[in-house]
Amino acid sequence: MKKAIIQLEPLVCPSCTNKIETLVHKYNGVNHDSVKVLFNASKLKFTFNEDRISVEEVVNAITKLGYQVVKFDIKDV
Repeated sequence: MKKAIIQLEPLVCPSCTNKIETLVHKYNGVNHDSVKVLFNASKLKFTFNEDRISVEEVVNAITKLGYQVVKFDIKDV
């Protein structure tokens, strides 16, 4: 398992967190219990199985949803 930390442009409303969490929950390979969007920090954190999904797939989906990704980092869990 790996842990992803995705830095987003500043989020403007708390409902943005729900939209992003709902999107990430749809992906197989993401540990759904680990998905956290930190509104004040504009960060998304989750663990995932890199054999089933890549962070780039999640980043692309977030971008298509209308949120800009500043950077991301991947760490071993």
